[in-house]
Amino acid sequence: MIKLANFGPGALVAAAFIGPGTVVTASLAGANFGYALLWALLFSVFACLILQEMALRIGVLTQQGLGENIRAELSTPLFRWLFTALIFTAVVVGNSVYQGGNLSGASLGISGLIGELSFAGIGLQDGWPIIVGLVAFAVLWSGNSRFIERSLIGLVLLMSLAFVGTFLITNPDWSELVAGLLIPQLPGEATLMVVALIGTTVVPYNLFLHAASAAKKWRTKEQLRAAQVDSLISIPVGGLISMAILATAASAFFGHQVTITSAADLAGSLEPLFGVSAQYLMAAGLFAAGISSATTAPLASAYALSGIMGWSKDLKSRSFRLTWLFILIIGVAISSLGIEAVTVIWVAQIANGILLPLMVGFLWWLCNKPVMGVQANSRLQNILAALLMGVSLILSGKSLLAALG
Repeated sequence: MIKLANFGPGALVAAAFIGPGTVVTASLAGANFGYALLWALLFSVFACLILQEMALRIGVLTQQGLGENIRAELSTPLFRWLFTALIFTAVVVGNSVYQGGNLSGASLGISGLIGELSFAGIGLQDGWPIIVGLVAFAVLWSGNSRFIERSLIGLVLLMSLAFVGTFLITNPDWSELVAGLLIPQLPGEATLMVVALIGTTVVPYNLFLHAASAAKKWRTKEQLRAAQVDSLISIPVGGLISMAILATAASAFFGHQVTITSAADLAGSLEPLFGVSAQYLMAAGLFAAGISSATTAPLASAYALSGIMGWSKDLKSRSFRLTWLFILIIGVAISSLGIEAVTVIWVAQIANGILLPLMVGFLWWLCNKPVMGVQANSRLQNILAALLMGVSLILSGKSLLAALG
């Protein structure tokens, strides 16, 4: 029997990759290419399941996060320093600037539900990022992993109801949808969009988040099966949400002269077509996506940095709290003040492009070590890992080329 208490880390991962960036990317894919790129999301869920399963397996069996395992395996000081610098730039610095987008997305959602909040008297045109930031602060400051997990599970359920509900209202073309899901096709100029769709789901910092949170929740190798079931259910739910967003945009906007450049455009454009209920459902989903990512991004960064630096992973420790608090404050500032951190985002994009294939290679290597015992990778898992290594190199290459212009 499946119990709610057995869920948690997998839901954190789903909550992390369904953020405002995913909403915008999936919406653009649907509006510009219809249902044709649904297969890319199906593949991304498949890839995410394989990589996250390796990460959680390492976490449960070694009782350490990926940061600690990297620190233990890299005995050469130079290599350890380089990996630490890369993780800090890609995960900590990157999430600091991406956090602004998470908070802005949540703010757009709540503004669509109950109206705008302005603090013009102190120079802030949008006050919602501060409120959302305080909510994320309260959840993380609790230092209670079960409370954090339950909060994120609730947000994933809200996203499911909101985005799937919106999708059903749009009266999709089911035959075209199934074809887009099962028959890979690549319309003209869709290559970068496919890369973006996969890149929103297969995210390096989620590997750190999953391994560390799994190690904290499941203490024995006998509980590995429960961890795998959690992942096997939670991550496809996240994928279903992404597919619902893409299909909603395809049903509503493909073939029409509608410009979608932001999540706010998507919510606003739905009302004249399908009524106010569609707009409110989309706004609720956007709010849940923003606040869930605004909570998980600082948490994942704290796990990653604490592990690689050898700091305490106690959610109430000073170093752990200072790490996520730094990211939260930077995000609130960027979102509230409208700061364009273009150069920082560019550097973080390059670092993430380098980090992803390194992390895939590290997962593959560690999952074949004797410490894994009978839970080491099977031949099939190694073949799939090699396939994903190739995909990660392509993703990284495209990401680096985009960052370098």
